[in-house]
Amino acid sequence: MAGQKKRSLRRLTARLLRRVGDQGQTLFQSTAASVVGNLSQLGLMGFGALLILRCTGHTASGSPPLWGALAALSSALIVLCRYWEGYLSHAGAYRLLARERISLYRVLGRLAPACLTDRQKGDILSIATADIETIEFFFAHTIGPAITVILLPLITLTIAGRCHPLFVWALLPVYICMSVLLPLAAMGAGRDVGTRRREQLGDMKSLILESVCGLRDIQIFGHAARRLAIVAAKDAEINRSTHWLTLHRQIVTAAPVFLVYLARIALLAIASYLAPQGNGDPVALVALSFVVSASFSSTQSLTTVISSLLETYAAAERIFALEDAEPAVAEAEDARILTAVEEIAFHDVSFRYEADADLILDHLSLTIRKGETIGIMGESGIGKSTILRLLLRFWDVSGGSITVNGIPLRQLSPRSLRSRIALLEQDVFLFDDTIAANIAFGKPQASPEEIARAAGRARLHDFIMTLPDGYETRMGETASRLSGGERQRVGVARIMLIDPDVIVMDEPTSNLDIFNEKGLLKTLSEVYSDKTVIIVSHRVSALAGCDRVLDLRDGRLVERRSGSESE
Repeated sequence: MAGQKKRSLRRLTARLLRRVGDQGQTLFQSTAASVVGNLSQLGLMGFGALLILRCTGHTASGSPPLWGALAALSSALIVLCRYWEGYLSHAGAYRLLARERISLYRVLGRLAPACLTDRQKGDILSIATADIETIEFFFAHTIGPAITVILLPLITLTIAGRCHPLFVWALLPVYICMSVLLPLAAMGAGRDVGTRRREQLGDMKSLILESVCGLRDIQIFGHAARRLAIVAAKDAEINRSTHWLTLHRQIVTAAPVFLVYLARIALLAIASYLAPQGNGDPVALVALSFVVSASFSSTQSLTTVISSLLETYAAAERIFALEDAEPAVAEAEDARILTAVEEIAFHDVSFRYEADADLILDHLSLTIRKGETIGIMGESGIGKSTILRLLLRFWDVSGGSITVNGIPLRQLSPRSLRSRIALLEQDVFLFDDTIAANIAFGKPQASPEEIARAAGRARLHDFIMTLPDGYETRMGETASRLSGGERQRVGVARIMLIDPDVIVMDEPTSNLDIFNEKGLLKTLSEVYSDKTVIIVSHRVSALAGCDRVLDLRDGRLVERRSGSESE
């Protein structure tokens, strides 16, 4: 998020409110209950004061039963409205959060995979979980107090004006400070700290996720102490931000208390000034003091949520930044559906990841016809995998063009393109599901027989049958039950099940032993002799059966040798 221009609080608030949608009625009822509950608090104090004054003989207006009944009604309304407000606000907010999670998942699907390569997984996880949860505070705890903080002072000032104008002039500056100036100043002063803390929490989640996933390597290489020091340093950063937020919260909480007591002193001073002159009704003054106390307790509720709002707005900023990110590739409005792949052609293709970065591919040209098996070799990091990702349109080329059946990739539907061209990467991700479901990930409707056949072709069936529940064995988080080679064979089985026109493999045998590598390559040559296959590998043995082997040098492909001449 660094470097992104911050949105104003007004824009953030307006954007959050627009998300209310079909929960508007629920939150409106919650807000109405909040307003009625706070008005009832005024009523309880006011009617209670009149009841006491009537019983002590200081006023003849009304009757004790009337004031007592009104005070009791106000008490009942406070209880009922607090319950109803809390129930409705949280019910509406949690429904909104459920919708927000689904919406954010769609955003990630739109941006993936290119725009997510420079983001830490833990940071994305933090946005999708912690930040989404944080904005619940806005919907459940902010809207009601924001309206109350305007309404109650207006009612109190009206009552004060009936007593004497001086009371209005004494209370008005206090309400302006508490309801307007203090919240704005508090938000402005603490916003950077709130934003920094949300970012640090995201970094910490990334660090913890990385440490847990790499725990075995950390232990093997004796990196535990150093890793702990890194975690401790990040934890210290979070503690410093938390300290400043806590300090901010205490100042914001204490300042209204000072203003409240200042206002009470002013009321006493004005009453003392008016009493000797015979101005002001003593009964009204007592009732006003009770009402003012009630209004202050409700008005202070807004200032107590400011610190929580700082993190809420920071979380919203991170969510909106992700939503507003432009995808690296955009689907054309009139995108064409790809049919059977007959030819793939790279025409003078150049590519760099950033505008000011070095070229990865430099005027590269290549034509691949149906049924060919092409091997691509080259040094590590030279751009072999980039060629495959450009073909699948994870990114758009910087120069030149790529066509399939003579149609530029930009004119094709990415979904139809990826349904015809399947990619097997070096690191295969497996979900916490059965091994059968993982194989059938690209074809959920596949029958058990089809899944078993695909597993057999990938030389995985015999291994699966040794598992406790066979094909119904769950993989667990991070698929810890399987070795790297076994995970890779699950990826091979996935591809064999969906039966694409083109199979694109990035280091497909890097985790396989020689026996299984030869078996996989034999399967490819026998079962997919009519398919187009593109294999990227640094292992000469993996490219032995290729019709052509190309060497990537200085961003261009040079034909190295034919498969029949393999070493």
